Amino acid sequence: MLNITNTTADGHIKLFIPGPVEVSEKTFRAFCHPQVGHRGSEFPALYESIHPRLQQLFGTQGPVYLATSSAWGVMEGSLRNLTQKKVLNCMCGAFSDKWLDVSKRCGKQAEGLRVEWGEPILPEMIDKKLASGEFDALTLIHNETSTGVMNPLTDIAAVVRKYPEVMFIVDSVSSFSTVPIAMDELGIDVLLTGSQKALAMPPGLALFSTSERARARAATIHDRGYYFDFLEFHKNWEKFMTPSTPTTGHIWALQSKLEDIFEEGLVARYARHSKLNSMVSDWVIANGFEHFAREGYRSKSLVCVKNNRDINVPAFCSALKKKHKVAINGGYGKIKGVTFRVSNMGDESEATMAELLQWMTECLPA
Repeated sequence: MLNITNTTADGHIKLFIPGPVEVSEKTFRAFCHPQVGHRGSEFPALYESIHPRLQQLFGTQGPVYLATSSAWGVMEGSLRNLTQKKVLNCMCGAFSDKWLDVSKRCGKQAEGLRVEWGEPILPEMIDKKLASGEFDALTLIHNETSTGVMNPLTDIAAVVRKYPEVMFIVDSVSSFSTVPIAMDELGIDVLLTGSQKALAMPPGLALFSTSERARARAATIHDRGYYFDFLEFHKNWEKFMTPSTPTTGHIWALQSKLEDIFEEGLVARYARHSKLNSMVSDWVIANGFEHFAREGYRSKSLVCVKNNRDINVPAFCSALKKKHKVAINGGYGKIKGVTFRVSNMGDESEATMAELLQWMTECLPA
């Protein structure tokens, strides 16, 4: 079992929100590593040293790139690099809904495949759309953080593989390292994530990998920009460099975090997240609440709780902060207040989650 001590400042509110999550003292120490010249020899040596473990986490034999950005930068970059005809944006919550707007702002022809919040994107829906031949790119958020829905990635990937002209772009920001994702096996063309959720690092670093065919597509597109140009990333990756200034503190922290992850073991890490998620799910039922996400399609990183008891969610969250110095989330977007969300990702343990759930019970209105 992972056991990392977290030392917090007086008055610190410990985060059980769906990102950012708590950052361990060990990770913060690594983040504060003295500066190095990122165009000297030390940076590529650092990058090269962590790359094999990154490949293992991504489930790829290909390159894993590091970008000084939130994950949204890579999302936008994927659209600019890969969409020639039209992109199909799968929409099942606040974050996946946003991708349609981003596509249009990038000047791309785009269409939304929309389901009700709390419902998953199903493979047959995608199959029907792609069969039209209109699309050459597809975006999917694996784990929709706003609703607690985890879309059936393996089944969707099997459908997308029927359409070799369609680039498959997957956001794994809140599922990465909580469940296995076999990028190469599934045929994903871009798999991207960010540092501040399950990796339990400060925000500001994006990580992503591209397939050979994604890079071939990018080579045919002349207005893909520079900052997120996949070919620039690849050319620099061949020397274990980055196209623009890397956030070196994050990468020292990533090295430290990878040590933690592989010391725990990937199988154990996935099992821990599943166990902690089940603890929260059991609390939901025991206290008369319901899940917002449909059964069979629920996240392993967080639980989105339906406020069917009609409690005062802001007061509940405020009581937790005031009495116990912990924060959960009072719902996001149009389901704010009618849901609340509890994260179990990152470095949390059975002990920390049991303590949180006890405090949540104490703070519930009678």
